[in-house]
Amino acid sequence: MQSSLTLSVSSHTSLTIPRSNHAFEPSSKPINLRFCGLRREALGFSSLRQRSDSHRVRLASSTRGRRVFVSAASVSGNGSPPKSFDYDLLIIGAGVGGHGAALHAVEKGLKTAIIEGDVVGGTCVNRGCVPSKALLAVSGRMRELQNEHHLKALGLQVSAAGYDRQGVADHANNLATKIRSSLTNSMNALGVDILTGFGTILGPQKVKVGSNKVVTAKDIIIATGSVPFVPKGIEVDGKTVITSDHALKLEFVPDWIAIVGSGYIGLEFSDVYTALGSEVTFIEALDQLMPGFDPEIGKLAQRVLINPRKIDYHTGVFASKITPAKDGKPVIIELIDAKTKEPKDALEVDAALIATGRAPFTEGLGLDSINVATQRGFIPVDERMRVIDSSGNLVPHLYCIGDANGKMMLAHAASAQGISVVEQVTGRDHVLNHLSIPAACFTHPEISMVGLTEPQAREKAEKEGFEISIAKTSFKANTKALAENEGEGLAKLIYRPDNGEILGVHIFGLHAADLIHEASNAIALGTRIQDIKFAVHAHPTLSEVLDELFKSAKVKAHASSPGVSTNYSSPSIRRDLHIRERKNIQRELLNFLEAVGARIRPILASWYPSFVFLLTDILLTMIL
Repeated sequence: MQSSLTLSVSSHTSLTIPRSNHAFEPSSKPINLRFCGLRREALGFSSLRQRSDSHRVRLASSTRGRRVFVSAASVSGNGSPPKSFDYDLLIIGAGVGGHGAALHAVEKGLKTAIIEGDVVGGTCVNRGCVPSKALLAVSGRMRELQNEHHLKALGLQVSAAGYDRQGVADHANNLATKIRSSLTNSMNALGVDILTGFGTILGPQKVKVGSNKVVTAKDIIIATGSVPFVPKGIEVDGKTVITSDHALKLEFVPDWIAIVGSGYIGLEFSDVYTALGSEVTFIEALDQLMPGFDPEIGKLAQRVLINPRKIDYHTGVFASKITPAKDGKPVIIELIDAKTKEPKDALEVDAALIATGRAPFTEGLGLDSINVATQRGFIPVDERMRVIDSSGNLVPHLYCIGDANGKMMLAHAASAQGISVVEQVTGRDHVLNHLSIPAACFTHPEISMVGLTEPQAREKAEKEGFEISIAKTSFKANTKALAENEGEGLAKLIYRPDNGEILGVHIFGLHAADLIHEASNAIALGTRIQDIKFAVHAHPTLSEVLDELFKSAKVKAHASSPGVSTNYSSPSIRRDLHIRERKNIQRELLNFLEAVGARIRPILASWYPSFVFLLTDILLTMIL
């Protein structure tokens, strides 16, 4: 597909230069060059590199405001196939990560294909996030209907609540089917080629799909996801000893179920099973429940989510052996001390759910053909998701995202990593800040978090030599939470008092999973507490929990980053910020013009050697 490089100086003068498929890739939308501090990096303007994509670059001067912007040519369909490869981008794995990367790649004009080894949507849609949320929606409503004290406080009277097990199971299955269909339709609509079969890497830029089809691609992304991890000694029969894959089908609701592991998966299923009438026993290898959560939040969550419910627990023990129920005998669980490995106890229950985490699905990918060795099953990558081989070298044109690389085993993290990779292969250097990626546990109430826990922050502070402070707010002071009669909850902010940097935010309470994103975005954009204090929140809303949290923080620094509005009345501060902002704009503009000049100078040299320099002078005169 031909494209052009257009330099527009006015409405009457332009120069159009035909060019091949390859150019450096700007954003598909105008980019205002008013960047500052961390925002410059977060928005991906740290470099403009030469790349191979069917786009054009346009410099335009506006008669109003004299703004400079970059815009990409419109892209129709799924791009054009490259001359030497079947595809620009090939993605092995059709889960949420692969889907996100594919859609972003098409938007960038890349000819894209995605390999579907099982079903579109991967673990999240078919055996994870999506069906589990359907079950949790049921458990949430059951809890409301069963809580007579809560309903009475609202003036409501409801007869005894009940449920149809098959109906609940159908709801989860139907939701997964609907989302899977939506993902497939979105890729089909954009022209992404969906290749069915198991993908095996044959060598650099070459993949076998199924038994005999071989395709080539300029860049390849591995996005194969993960499977439930089952420790040694545990026999899974899929009926009485199950993984989360089986539990989501809800084939039966046991009277007593043991859940091995008290992380996200275990907590969510304890919420479901207890709401539907089961008794639950947690088996946790560490000395405390919910070990991955901030300790203070975990302690509160235990008081609300575990202690009042039909849940007991054993901590500091391993389930060394689990035997499924058969011949009229119950499930037998043998426990040993996690430290001494001495036998400690034995349990007899109706069922056991293995919620000990997930393992990367990377076997059979043909990684040996490119000299890549996995580490505990994970594919080693650098901060840009580029695959590292056994010698410590980067494998050209090969990336790995999502659970398969083990950086952060969350569906939305996989999608973010995929988008980051596409930015890189289309010419924009992009490094994803994983500390800005939020996580949530959809219990009732919910738990959410982003950034560091308090112990992690204190360790970092000690190592790097700075102080940290803690701010907290309670849901009991929030009007909307009280109106819902859901005042149980806490928001916690961990930050640096010297400069206002947000290190971590943890929330336990009503709709915590929705509230966390204000903090997540602040970390991603580098927004400091002294700036976010001026954000306005609607009243009365749950968002005011975060509003009060940030306002309660005591920050010593007062100066905002350039480009961020402040309410400072000092003329000298306003003047300094204005001068600094203007210098940043000039610097960004000069960098941009140098990049454009370097690209078109060889083309124009033969016919008008001084054109680029003349144009640069004109633009600088008009704009600055």
